[in-house]
Amino acid sequence: MKAAVWYGQKDIRVEERELKPLKDTEVKVKVAWAGLCGSDLHEYAEGPVFIPTEKEDELAGGIAPLIMGHEFAGVVEEVGAKVTNVKPGDRVAINPTITHGNKSEDLDPYDGFSFVGLHRDGGFTSFANVPENNVYLLPEPLTLQDGALVEPTAVAVQAVKEAELEFGDTVAVFGAGPIGLLTILAARAAGASKIIALDLSETRLKKAKEVGATHVINSGETDPVKAVFDIVPEGVNASFEVAGVAPTFKQSIEVTKPRGMMVIVSIFARPIEWNPMQLTEKGVKVTSSIAYTPTSFQQTIDLMAGGQLKPQSIITGQIQLDDIVDKGFELLSSDKSQAKILIELSGEK
Repeated sequence: MKAAVWYGQKDIRVEERELKPLKDTEVKVKVAWAGLCGSDLHEYAEGPVFIPTEKEDELAGGIAPLIMGHEFAGVVEEVGAKVTNVKPGDRVAINPTITHGNKSEDLDPYDGFSFVGLHRDGGFTSFANVPENNVYLLPEPLTLQDGALVEPTAVAVQAVKEAELEFGDTVAVFGAGPIGLLTILAARAAGASKIIALDLSETRLKKAKEVGATHVINSGETDPVKAVFDIVPEGVNASFEVAGVAPTFKQSIEVTKPRGMMVIVSIFARPIEWNPMQLTEKGVKVTSSIAYTPTSFQQTIDLMAGGQLKPQSIITGQIQLDDIVDKGFELLSSDKSQAKILIELSGEK
């Protein structure tokens, strides 16, 4: 089968690969759609970040070169001998996180985590074997294309839950890329009254406005901290750092009201310099969020099915697997108008 395989930095090859034998506790999924993620982009441009290159991953068992892709959905093709919760023909979305727990226990990924598509073969291919606990049924009216959006949307849902938002709270989102846009959507669904999006790209800010930001600020044209305080003089209840650079890290704390919450959602490609006295002087609480709990993943599916979350508007392109480098990774790296690019595999709806 054809697959997009990570070999190293700027080295992703579309080549023929054989699917590994299905284990008793695994499900074989015919992949319909898969999304390109910012984490994938980090692996392409700066990796390895997560992908194991020297020894097999402890939890997932993978090692480079491996098939990428952790945002995907499809149809169950075959099930292992011990699988009981899904059957061939079921439409499913994949929760790619593998932890020491399982789906029935609402464990954080912080006890140790790995990802399908980063620590073992993933969904940028025709078929993928995944553990049964990582397979979630897709209810009507969600399509398989919608299913490919569940994973990144769940990241945003978890981040908003970490911020402990209450109805009427105010938020600032630093970075209007795909996860920033989804964080805006999630904050809106959670009842935020003012949602301020900050970015350097006017195109991204326009998209942020479209998905629910009440205010947008171009950080390259004005002092972002002053601009936020002009809108919310006391500071926002919660801020989300979704850019992954030192200036936005510090600005996120600065615009948050005393005892408010700053949530780090981004992946930092390199260390930053920062003085913790900024916290001492303000009393802002800082937390971080990566991935989601099993409960948050299921809640995301339920919210999408019920219409409270509609992430489809962030899709900016659909491509074929053969074009994943030029029209996927390279385009996302160079064109700020791109948000979420989906790869069509079987293309089933």
